[in-house]
Amino acid sequence: MSGVDAIIVLDCGATTLRAIAVGCDGRLLAQSSSTNETVDQPGAPGLRIWPFERIWEKLCDVTRQVVAKIKASELAGVIVATWGADGAPVDRDGALAYPVISWQCNRTAELARRICELLSPWTIFRISGYQVMSINTLLKLMWLRENCPEAIKPGNRWLMMPGLVSLKLGAEQHIDPTSASTMMAMDLSKRDWSSKLLGLAGLDPSFFPEWREPGSVVGNVTKEAERATGIPSGTPILAGGHDTQFALIGSGAMAEEAILSSGTWEILAFRADSFRPTREGFRGGVIFEADAARGLWDPQILMMGSGVLEWIRSRFFSDVAQTDYDALERAGREVPPGSRGVTVIPSFVSDSGPMRQFGTKGTILGLGLNTGRAEVYRAALEGLSFQLRQALEILSASTGIRPKGLRVVGGGSKNELWNQIRADVTGLPVSVTSQRQATVLGAAMVGFAGLGRFDSPESAMRSIEMEITTVRPGDASRQYVLAYQKYVRLGPRLKGFYLPSQ
Repeated sequence: MSGVDAIIVLDCGATTLRAIAVGCDGRLLAQSSSTNETVDQPGAPGLRIWPFERIWEKLCDVTRQVVAKIKASELAGVIVATWGADGAPVDRDGALAYPVISWQCNRTAELARRICELLSPWTIFRISGYQVMSINTLLKLMWLRENCPEAIKPGNRWLMMPGLVSLKLGAEQHIDPTSASTMMAMDLSKRDWSSKLLGLAGLDPSFFPEWREPGSVVGNVTKEAERATGIPSGTPILAGGHDTQFALIGSGAMAEEAILSSGTWEILAFRADSFRPTREGFRGGVIFEADAARGLWDPQILMMGSGVLEWIRSRFFSDVAQTDYDALERAGREVPPGSRGVTVIPSFVSDSGPMRQFGTKGTILGLGLNTGRAEVYRAALEGLSFQLRQALEILSASTGIRPKGLRVVGGGSKNELWNQIRADVTGLPVSVTSQRQATVLGAAMVGFAGLGRFDSPESAMRSIEMEITTVRPGDASRQYVLAYQKYVRLGPRLKGFYLPSQ
Protein backbone atom coordinates (compact mmCIF):
# COMPACT_ATOMS: atom_id res chain seq x y z
CA MET A 1 0.00 0.00 0.00
CA SER A 2 3.08 2.19 -0.22
CA GLY A 3 2.33 5.85 -0.76
CA VAL A 4 -1.45 5.43 -0.82
CA ASP A 5 -3.61 7.17 1.76
CA ALA A 6 -6.42 4.96 3.07
CA ILE A 7 -9.69 5.48 4.87
CA ILE A 8 -11.24 2.70 6.92
CA VAL A 9 -14.96 2.41 6.28
CA LEU A 10 -17.01 0.72 8.99
CA ASP A 11 -19.92 -0.55 6.90
CA CYS A 12 -22.63 -1.66 9.31
CA GLY A 13 -25.47 -3.55 7.70
CA ALA A 14 -28.45 -5.32 9.20
CA THR A 15 -26.90 -8.74 8.46
CA THR A 16 -23.18 -8.01 7.94
CA LEU A 17 -20.63 -5.83 9.73
CA ARG A 18 -17.55 -4.95 7.71
CA ALA A 19 -14.33 -3.00 8.01
CA ILE A 20 -12.75 -2.12 4.66
CA ALA A 21 -9.66 -0.05 3.93
CA VAL A 22 -10.09 2.00 0.76
CA GLY A 23 -7.25 3.81 -1.00
CA CYS A 24 -7.65 7.31 -2.40
CA ASP A 25 -7.42 5.66 -5.83
CA GLY A 26 -10.58 3.66 -5.05
CA ARG A 27 -8.86 0.31 -4.52
CA LEU A 28 -10.10 -1.92 -1.71
CA LEU A 29 -6.91 -2.65 0.18
CA ALA A 30 -8.10 -4.98 2.94
CA GLN A 31 -11.40 -6.10 4.39
CA SER A 32 -12.93 -8.30 7.04
CA SER A 33 -16.51 -9.03 8.06
CA SER A 34 -18.73 -10.54 10.73
CA THR A 35 -22.42 -11.26 11.13
CA ASN A 36 -25.08 -9.04 12.62
CA GLU A 37 -28.57 -9.74 13.91
CA THR A 38 -31.18 -8.44 16.31
CA VAL A 39 -31.96 -10.02 19.69
CA ASP A 40 -34.89 -10.02 22.07
CA GLN A 41 -34.74 -7.15 24.54
CA PRO A 42 -33.87 -8.52 28.00
CA GLY A 43 -37.02 -8.83 30.07
CA ALA A 44 -39.24 -8.04 27.07
CA PRO A 45 -39.58 -11.12 24.83
CA GLY A 46 -40.71 -10.28 21.33
CA LEU A 47 -39.31 -6.75 21.38
CA ARG A 48 -36.27 -6.60 19.09
CA ILE A 49 -33.16 -4.53 19.70
CA TRP A 50 -29.65 -4.28 18.31
CA PRO A 51 -27.07 -5.56 20.82
CA PHE A 52 -24.92 -2.46 20.47
CA GLU A 53 -22.00 -3.53 22.66
CA ARG A 54 -21.80 -6.83 20.77
CA ILE A 55 -21.87 -4.91 17.48
CA TRP A 56 -19.03 -2.73 18.73
CA GLU A 57 -16.98 -5.76 19.78
CA LYS A 58 -17.42 -7.32 16.34
CA LEU A 59 -16.50 -4.07 14.62
CA CYS A 60 -13.37 -3.86 16.76
CA ASP A 61 -12.43 -7.42 15.81
CA VAL A 62 -12.82 -6.94 12.05
CA THR A 63 -11.12 -3.54 12.18
CA ARG A 64 -8.06 -4.97 13.96
CA GLN A 65 -7.78 -7.57 11.20
CA VAL A 66 -7.87 -4.88 8.52
CA VAL A 67 -5.39 -2.56 10.25
CA ALA A 68 -2.96 -5.49 10.58
CA LYS A 69 -2.88 -5.80 6.77
CA ILE A 70 -2.03 -2.18 5.96
CA LYS A 71 0.44 0.48 7.01
CA ALA A 72 -1.22 2.22 9.90
CA SER A 73 0.94 5.30 9.30
CA GLU A 74 -0.87 5.85 5.99
CA LEU A 75 -4.38 5.85 7.48
CA ALA A 76 -6.02 9.15 6.65
CA GLY A 77 -9.25 8.63 8.59
CA VAL A 78 -12.19 6.45 9.55
CA ILE A 79 -15.87 6.86 8.55
CA VAL A 80 -19.06 4.97 9.46
CA ALA A 81 -21.93 3.96 7.16
CA THR A 82 -25.02 2.23 8.57
CA TRP A 83 -28.63 1.41 7.85
CA GLY A 84 -31.19 4.11 8.63
CA ALA A 85 -34.15 4.56 10.99
CA ASP A 86 -32.42 3.31 14.16
CA GLY A 87 -30.65 5.13 16.96
CA ALA A 88 -30.74 5.57 20.73
CA PRO A 89 -30.62 8.19 23.47
CA VAL A 90 -27.35 8.65 25.34
CA ASP A 91 -26.71 10.35 28.65
CA ARG A 92 -24.22 13.13 29.38
CA ASP A 93 -21.39 10.59 29.58
CA GLY A 94 -22.29 9.00 26.24
CA ALA A 95 -23.73 5.80 27.71
CA LEU A 96 -26.88 4.35 26.20
CA ALA A 97 -29.96 5.53 28.09
CA TYR A 98 -32.06 2.87 26.33
CA PRO A 99 -31.23 -0.01 23.96
CA VAL A 100 -31.19 0.56 20.20
CA ILE A 101 -34.70 -0.37 19.07
CA SER A 102 -34.54 -2.24 15.76
CA TRP A 103 -36.62 -1.37 12.71
CA GLN A 104 -37.59 -5.06 12.83
CA CYS A 105 -39.45 -4.55 16.12
CA ASN A 106 -43.25 -4.25 15.99
CA ARG A 107 -43.66 -2.19 19.19
CA THR A 108 -44.51 0.94 17.17
CA ALA A 109 -47.13 -0.64 14.88
CA GLU A 110 -50.04 0.88 16.80
CA LEU A 111 -48.34 4.29 16.86
CA ALA A 112 -48.07 4.20 13.07
CA ARG A 113 -51.86 4.16 12.99
CA ARG A 114 -52.30 6.66 15.81
CA ILE A 115 -49.97 9.31 14.40
CA CYS A 116 -52.22 9.59 11.35
CA GLU A 117 -54.98 10.82 13.68
CA LEU A 118 -52.68 13.57 14.96
CA LEU A 119 -51.39 14.72 11.59
CA SER A 120 -52.38 13.63 8.12
CA PRO A 121 -49.91 11.31 6.32
CA TRP A 122 -49.86 13.77 3.41
CA THR A 123 -48.79 16.61 5.72
CA ILE A 124 -46.09 14.41 7.24
CA PHE A 125 -44.86 13.49 3.76
CA ARG A 126 -44.93 17.10 2.57
CA ILE A 127 -42.73 18.17 5.51
CA SER A 128 -40.40 15.20 6.00
CA GLY A 129 -40.46 13.49 2.61
CA TYR A 130 -41.31 10.24 4.39
CA GLN A 131 -44.26 7.90 4.33
CA VAL A 132 -45.74 6.78 7.66
CA MET A 133 -44.22 3.38 8.44
CA SER A 134 -43.87 1.50 11.68
CA ILE A 135 -40.06 1.67 11.36
CA ASN A 136 -39.98 5.47 11.56
CA THR A 137 -37.66 6.80 14.25
CA LEU A 138 -40.19 9.44 15.28
CA LEU A 139 -42.55 6.65 16.33
CA LYS A 140 -39.81 5.17 18.53
CA LEU A 141 -39.41 8.54 20.21
CA MET A 142 -43.17 8.65 20.79
CA TRP A 143 -43.02 5.12 22.21
CA LEU A 144 -40.24 6.10 24.60
CA ARG A 145 -42.22 9.17 25.69
CA GLU A 146 -45.10 6.88 26.69
CA ASN A 147 -43.17 3.87 28.03
CA CYS A 148 -39.76 5.06 29.22
CA PRO A 149 -39.78 8.87 29.51
CA GLU A 150 -36.61 8.90 31.62
CA ALA A 151 -34.68 7.75 28.52
CA ILE A 152 -35.46 11.01 26.75
CA LYS A 153 -35.25 13.36 29.73
CA PRO A 154 -33.53 16.75 29.43
CA GLY A 155 -29.76 16.34 29.24
CA ASN A 156 -29.91 13.19 27.16
CA ARG A 157 -29.26 13.35 23.41
CA TRP A 158 -30.43 11.22 20.52
CA LEU A 159 -27.81 9.73 18.19
CA MET A 160 -28.41 7.72 15.04
CA MET A 161 -26.33 4.60 14.40
CA PRO A 162 -23.42 6.36 12.62
CA GLY A 163 -23.15 8.75 15.55
CA LEU A 164 -23.27 5.95 18.12
CA VAL A 165 -20.42 4.04 16.47
CA SER A 166 -18.39 7.22 15.89
CA LEU A 167 -18.85 8.13 19.56
CA LYS A 168 -17.15 4.86 20.56
CA LEU A 169 -14.20 5.82 18.37
CA GLY A 170 -13.89 9.16 20.13
CA ALA A 171 -16.04 11.53 18.11
CA GLU A 172 -18.06 14.37 19.54
CA GLN A 173 -21.80 13.81 19.76
CA HIS A 174 -23.30 14.79 16.41
CA ILE A 175 -26.00 13.91 13.91
CA ASP A 176 -25.76 13.96 10.13
CA PRO A 177 -28.59 14.97 7.75
CA THR A 178 -28.54 11.72 5.73
CA SER A 179 -29.30 9.55 8.75
CA ALA A 180 -31.67 12.09 10.28
CA SER A 181 -33.68 12.24 7.06
CA THR A 182 -34.72 8.62 7.68
CA MET A 183 -36.40 9.61 10.96
CA MET A 184 -39.58 11.29 9.61
CA ALA A 185 -38.67 14.24 11.84
CA MET A 186 -36.96 16.75 9.55
CA ASP A 187 -38.22 19.68 7.55
CA LEU A 188 -36.45 18.30 4.53
CA SER A 189 -36.71 21.44 2.44
CA LYS A 190 -34.64 23.26 5.08
CA ARG A 191 -32.26 20.35 5.91
CA ASP A 192 -33.17 20.94 9.55
CA TRP A 193 -35.54 19.69 12.24
CA SER A 194 -39.30 20.13 12.05
CA SER A 195 -40.63 21.50 15.32
CA LYS A 196 -44.12 20.37 14.31
CA LEU A 197 -43.08 16.73 13.84
CA LEU A 198 -40.82 16.61 16.90
CA GLY A 199 -43.68 18.08 18.91
CA LEU A 200 -45.65 14.88 18.31
CA ALA A 201 -43.13 13.16 20.60
CA GLY A 202 -43.01 16.10 23.02
CA LEU A 203 -39.49 17.02 21.89
CA ASP A 204 -37.72 19.96 20.34
CA PRO A 205 -34.38 20.35 18.49
CA SER A 206 -32.46 20.76 21.78
CA PHE A 207 -32.80 16.99 22.28
CA PHE A 208 -30.35 16.44 19.41
CA PRO A 209 -26.64 17.23 19.08
CA GLU A 210 -25.17 19.59 16.51
CA TRP A 211 -25.50 18.90 12.80
CA ARG A 212 -22.38 17.67 11.05
CA GLU A 213 -22.21 17.18 7.30
CA PRO A 214 -20.91 13.81 6.01
CA GLY A 215 -17.15 13.90 5.64
CA SER A 216 -16.52 16.66 8.17
CA VAL A 217 -14.03 15.92 10.94
CA VAL A 218 -15.88 15.21 14.19
CA GLY A 219 -13.00 14.10 16.40
CA ASN A 220 -9.95 11.90 16.61
CA VAL A 221 -9.54 8.25 17.57
CA THR A 222 -8.81 7.99 21.29
CA LYS A 223 -6.20 5.83 23.00
CA GLU A 224 -8.99 3.60 24.31
CA ALA A 225 -10.40 3.17 20.81
CA GLU A 226 -6.90 2.46 19.47
CA ARG A 227 -6.54 -0.41 21.94
CA ALA A 228 -9.91 -1.76 20.82
CA THR A 229 -9.66 -1.30 17.05
CA GLY A 230 -5.97 -0.99 16.22
CA ILE A 231 -6.60 2.37 14.50
CA PRO A 232 -3.83 4.74 15.67
CA SER A 233 -4.97 7.35 18.16
CA GLY A 234 -5.24 10.79 16.62
CA THR A 235 -6.63 9.43 13.34
CA PRO A 236 -9.40 11.78 12.15
CA ILE A 237 -12.98 10.54 12.58
CA LEU A 238 -15.20 11.71 9.75
CA ALA A 239 -18.95 12.20 10.05
CA GLY A 240 -20.62 9.22 8.43
CA GLY A 241 -24.17 8.66 7.35
CA HIS A 242 -26.85 6.52 5.79
CA ASP A 243 -25.52 3.79 3.52
CA THR A 244 -28.02 4.50 0.72
CA GLN A 245 -26.68 8.00 0.09
CA PHE A 246 -23.09 6.76 0.04
CA ALA A 247 -24.08 4.07 -2.46
CA LEU A 248 -25.56 6.71 -4.77
CA ILE A 249 -22.21 8.50 -4.83
CA GLY A 250 -20.18 5.28 -5.07
CA SER A 251 -22.21 4.09 -8.04
CA GLY A 252 -20.43 6.65 -10.21
CA ALA A 253 -23.74 7.33 -11.95
CA MET A 254 -23.98 10.14 -14.45
CA ALA A 255 -26.47 12.97 -13.91
CA GLU A 256 -28.91 11.48 -16.44
CA GLU A 257 -28.93 8.01 -14.84
CA ALA A 258 -31.29 6.56 -12.27
CA ILE A 259 -29.56 4.41 -9.65
CA LEU A 260 -30.72 1.00 -8.49
CA SER A 261 -29.15 -0.45 -5.35
CA SER A 262 -30.04 -4.13 -5.67
CA GLY A 263 -29.91 -6.51 -2.76
CA THR A 264 -32.50 -8.31 -0.61
CA TRP A 265 -34.44 -5.09 -1.06
CA GLU A 266 -34.01 -2.78 -4.01
CA ILE A 267 -33.83 0.99 -3.76
CA LEU A 268 -34.44 2.98 -6.94
CA ALA A 269 -33.32 6.58 -6.58
CA PHE A 270 -32.44 9.82 -8.35
CA ARG A 271 -30.16 12.59 -7.10
CA ALA A 272 -32.41 15.62 -7.57
CA ASP A 273 -31.72 19.33 -7.19
CA SER A 274 -35.12 20.07 -5.67
CA PHE A 275 -37.48 18.69 -3.05
CA ARG A 276 -40.86 18.23 -4.74
CA PRO A 277 -43.28 16.18 -2.63
CA THR A 278 -46.31 15.58 -4.84
CA ARG A 279 -49.62 13.82 -4.31
CA GLU A 280 -48.72 11.41 -7.08
CA GLY A 281 -45.43 10.53 -5.43
CA PHE A 282 -47.15 10.20 -2.06
CA ARG A 283 -49.70 7.73 -3.47
CA GLY A 284 -46.95 5.79 -5.25
CA GLY A 285 -44.86 5.21 -2.13
CA VAL A 286 -42.03 7.66 -2.92
CA ILE A 287 -39.82 8.79 -0.06
CA PHE A 288 -37.21 11.57 -0.01
CA GLU A 289 -33.96 11.63 1.93
CA ALA A 290 -31.26 14.26 2.29
CA ASP A 291 -28.37 13.65 -0.08
CA ALA A 292 -24.81 13.58 1.23
CA ALA A 293 -24.30 16.89 -0.60
CA ARG A 294 -26.11 20.09 0.32
CA GLY A 295 -28.59 21.23 -2.30
CA LEU A 296 -29.49 17.71 -3.39
CA TRP A 297 -32.29 15.38 -2.38
CA ASP A 298 -32.78 11.66 -3.05
CA PRO A 299 -36.31 10.68 -4.12
CA GLN A 300 -36.56 6.89 -4.02
CA ILE A 301 -38.78 3.84 -3.91
CA LEU A 302 -38.05 0.72 -1.90
CA MET A 303 -39.12 -2.62 -3.39
CA MET A 304 -38.58 -6.30 -2.95
CA GLY A 305 -35.39 -7.49 -4.62
CA SER A 306 -33.30 -10.63 -4.45
CA GLY A 307 -35.19 -11.66 -1.31
CA VAL A 308 -37.74 -13.06 -3.78
CA LEU A 309 -34.98 -14.95 -5.62
CA GLU A 310 -33.64 -16.33 -2.34
CA TRP A 311 -37.12 -17.59 -1.51
CA ILE A 312 -37.30 -19.33 -4.90
CA ARG A 313 -33.81 -20.76 -4.49
CA SER A 314 -34.67 -22.26 -1.10
CA ARG A 315 -37.98 -23.76 -2.29
CA PHE A 316 -37.16 -24.84 -5.85
CA PHE A 317 -33.35 -25.17 -5.99
CA SER A 318 -32.56 -26.70 -2.60
CA ASP A 319 -30.25 -29.22 -4.30
CA VAL A 320 -28.06 -26.38 -5.59
CA ALA A 321 -25.28 -24.98 -3.42
CA GLN A 322 -26.41 -21.84 -1.64
CA THR A 323 -23.62 -19.77 -3.23
CA ASP A 324 -24.00 -21.20 -6.75
CA TYR A 325 -25.98 -18.34 -8.26
CA ASP A 326 -24.65 -19.17 -11.73
CA ALA A 327 -26.71 -22.39 -11.72
CA LEU A 328 -29.91 -20.40 -11.29
CA GLU A 329 -28.92 -17.94 -13.98
CA ARG A 330 -28.18 -20.80 -16.41
CA ALA A 331 -31.61 -22.27 -15.68
CA GLY A 332 -33.25 -18.93 -16.41
CA ARG A 333 -31.46 -18.63 -19.75
CA GLU A 334 -33.02 -21.93 -20.87
CA VAL A 335 -36.48 -20.31 -20.74
CA PRO A 336 -37.66 -17.84 -23.42
CA PRO A 337 -38.97 -14.36 -22.59
CA GLY A 338 -42.42 -14.62 -21.06
CA SER A 339 -41.43 -17.68 -19.00
CA ARG A 340 -43.87 -19.87 -20.95
CA GLY A 341 -46.87 -18.09 -19.46
CA VAL A 342 -45.70 -18.00 -15.82
CA THR A 343 -45.99 -14.61 -14.14
CA VAL A 344 -44.58 -13.57 -10.75
CA ILE A 345 -45.95 -10.44 -9.09
CA PRO A 346 -43.51 -9.81 -6.21
CA SER A 347 -45.15 -6.79 -4.59
CA PHE A 348 -47.66 -4.00 -5.07
CA VAL A 349 -45.85 -0.83 -6.06
CA SER A 350 -48.84 1.19 -7.22
CA ASP A 351 -51.87 2.12 -5.12
CA SER A 352 -50.47 1.24 -1.69
CA GLY A 353 -46.76 1.85 -2.17
CA PRO A 354 -44.15 -0.82 -1.43
CA MET A 355 -43.21 0.49 2.01
CA ARG A 356 -46.73 0.41 3.42
CA GLN A 357 -46.46 -3.26 4.37
CA PHE A 358 -43.37 -5.18 5.28
CA GLY A 359 -44.75 -8.69 4.88
CA THR A 360 -44.82 -8.07 1.14
CA LYS A 361 -47.30 -10.38 -0.56
CA GLY A 362 -46.82 -11.73 -4.05
CA THR A 363 -48.48 -14.02 -6.54
CA ILE A 364 -47.43 -16.71 -9.02
CA LEU A 365 -49.76 -17.09 -12.00
CA GLY A 366 -49.82 -19.48 -14.95
CA LEU A 367 -48.56 -22.64 -13.27
CA GLY A 368 -49.22 -25.85 -15.20
CA LEU A 369 -48.38 -29.53 -14.92
CA ASN A 370 -45.34 -28.99 -17.13
CA THR A 371 -44.06 -25.90 -15.33
CA GLY A 372 -40.53 -26.32 -14.04
CA ARG A 373 -38.42 -24.39 -11.59
CA ALA A 374 -36.56 -22.58 -14.38
CA GLU A 375 -39.80 -20.94 -15.53
CA VAL A 376 -40.54 -19.78 -12.00
CA TYR A 377 -37.04 -18.34 -11.62
CA ARG A 378 -37.11 -16.44 -14.89
CA ALA A 379 -40.65 -15.24 -14.19
CA ALA A 380 -39.36 -13.81 -10.91
CA LEU A 381 -36.63 -11.88 -12.73
CA GLU A 382 -39.24 -10.57 -15.13
CA GLY A 383 -41.69 -9.66 -12.35
CA LEU A 384 -38.99 -7.79 -10.42
CA SER A 385 -38.09 -5.94 -13.62
CA PHE A 386 -41.75 -5.02 -14.22
CA GLN A 387 -41.85 -3.69 -10.68
CA LEU A 388 -38.72 -1.67 -11.45
CA ARG A 389 -40.33 -0.14 -14.54
CA GLN A 390 -43.42 0.78 -12.55
CA ALA A 391 -41.25 2.43 -9.91
CA LEU A 392 -39.37 4.34 -12.61
CA GLU A 393 -42.66 5.64 -13.98
CA ILE A 394 -43.83 6.74 -10.53
CA LEU A 395 -40.54 8.49 -9.72
CA SER A 396 -40.40 10.18 -13.11
CA ALA A 397 -44.00 11.38 -12.93
CA SER A 398 -43.59 12.74 -9.39
CA THR A 399 -40.20 14.43 -9.89
CA GLY A 400 -40.20 15.39 -13.56
CA ILE A 401 -36.88 13.57 -14.04
CA ARG A 402 -36.64 11.40 -17.16
CA PRO A 403 -33.58 9.16 -16.85
CA LYS A 404 -31.68 8.12 -19.95
CA GLY A 405 -30.03 5.13 -18.30
CA LEU A 406 -29.94 2.94 -15.21
CA ARG A 407 -26.86 2.35 -13.04
CA VAL A 408 -27.11 -0.85 -10.97
CA VAL A 409 -24.99 -1.53 -7.87
CA GLY A 410 -25.06 -4.16 -5.14
CA GLY A 411 -25.27 -7.93 -5.25
CA GLY A 412 -28.10 -7.92 -7.79
CA SER A 413 -25.85 -6.17 -10.32
CA LYS A 414 -23.84 -9.37 -10.81
CA ASN A 415 -26.69 -11.25 -12.48
CA GLU A 416 -26.16 -10.68 -16.22
CA LEU A 417 -29.48 -12.24 -17.22
CA TRP A 418 -31.35 -10.00 -14.81
CA ASN A 419 -29.54 -6.94 -16.18
CA GLN A 420 -30.58 -7.86 -19.72
CA ILE A 421 -34.19 -8.32 -18.65
CA ARG A 422 -34.06 -4.98 -16.81
CA ALA A 423 -32.86 -3.31 -20.01
CA ASP A 424 -35.50 -5.06 -22.14
CA VAL A 425 -38.36 -4.20 -19.77
CA THR A 426 -37.43 -0.57 -19.03
CA GLY A 427 -36.12 0.26 -22.50
CA LEU A 428 -33.05 1.85 -20.85
CA PRO A 429 -29.38 0.93 -21.09
CA VAL A 430 -28.28 -0.75 -17.86
CA SER A 431 -24.73 -0.10 -16.65
CA VAL A 432 -22.68 -1.84 -13.98
CA THR A 433 -19.15 -1.08 -12.84
CA SER A 434 -16.18 -3.25 -12.01
CA GLN A 435 -16.32 -1.84 -8.47
CA ARG A 436 -19.39 -3.40 -6.87
CA GLN A 437 -18.89 -2.03 -3.32
CA ALA A 438 -20.73 1.23 -3.98
CA THR A 439 -21.57 2.06 -0.36
CA VAL A 440 -18.00 1.58 0.83
CA LEU A 441 -16.50 3.43 -2.12
CA GLY A 442 -18.92 6.34 -1.75
CA ALA A 443 -18.28 6.64 1.99
CA ALA A 444 -14.53 6.65 1.44
CA MET A 445 -14.72 9.32 -1.27
CA VAL A 446 -16.92 11.49 0.96
CA GLY A 447 -14.23 11.08 3.62
CA PHE A 448 -11.34 11.96 1.29
CA ALA A 449 -13.24 15.04 0.12
CA GLY A 450 -13.81 16.03 3.74
CA LEU A 451 -10.07 15.77 4.37
CA GLY A 452 -9.36 18.02 1.40
CA ARG A 453 -7.85 15.36 -0.87
CA PHE A 454 -10.50 16.24 -3.47
CA ASP A 455 -12.80 19.19 -4.12
CA SER A 456 -15.89 16.99 -3.76
CA PRO A 457 -16.90 13.33 -3.57
CA GLU A 458 -17.90 13.56 -7.24
CA SER A 459 -14.45 14.75 -8.28
CA ALA A 460 -12.97 11.94 -6.19
CA MET A 461 -15.14 9.45 -8.08
CA ARG A 462 -14.07 10.92 -11.43
CA SER A 463 -10.44 10.26 -10.53
CA ILE A 464 -11.09 6.53 -10.16
CA GLU A 465 -10.65 4.23 -13.13
CA MET A 466 -13.66 1.92 -13.28
CA GLU A 467 -14.59 -0.47 -16.05
CA ILE A 468 -18.23 0.05 -17.03
CA THR A 469 -20.30 -2.66 -18.72
CA THR A 470 -23.49 -1.52 -20.44
CA VAL A 471 -26.36 -3.80 -21.46
CA ARG A 472 -28.76 -2.35 -24.02
CA PRO A 473 -32.38 -3.31 -24.74
CA GLY A 474 -32.59 -6.30 -27.07
CA ASP A 475 -35.05 -8.12 -29.29
CA ALA A 476 -37.31 -9.08 -26.37
CA SER A 477 -38.19 -5.45 -25.57
CA ARG A 478 -41.31 -5.41 -27.74
CA GLN A 479 -42.64 -8.60 -26.19
CA TYR A 480 -42.08 -7.22 -22.72
CA VAL A 481 -44.16 -4.11 -23.47
CA LEU A 482 -47.26 -6.29 -23.72
CA ALA A 483 -46.30 -8.40 -20.71
CA TYR A 484 -45.79 -5.27 -18.62
CA GLN A 485 -49.26 -4.01 -19.47
CA LYS A 486 -50.65 -7.30 -18.15
CA TYR A 487 -48.57 -6.96 -14.97
CA VAL A 488 -49.88 -3.46 -14.29
CA ARG A 489 -53.50 -4.57 -14.79
CA LEU A 490 -53.18 -7.56 -12.46
CA GLY A 491 -50.76 -6.37 -9.79
CA PRO A 492 -52.89 -3.97 -7.75
CA ARG A 493 -55.83 -6.38 -7.56
CA LEU A 494 -54.33 -9.76 -6.72
CA LYS A 495 -53.68 -11.13 -3.26
CA GLY A 496 -51.44 -14.16 -3.23
CA PHE A 497 -49.22 -16.18 -0.97
CA TYR A 498 -46.60 -14.69 1.29
CA LEU A 499 -43.08 -13.99 0.01
CA PRO A 500 -40.98 -13.34 3.11
CA SER A 501 -39.11 -10.07 3.13
CA GLN A 502 -36.28 -11.33 5.29
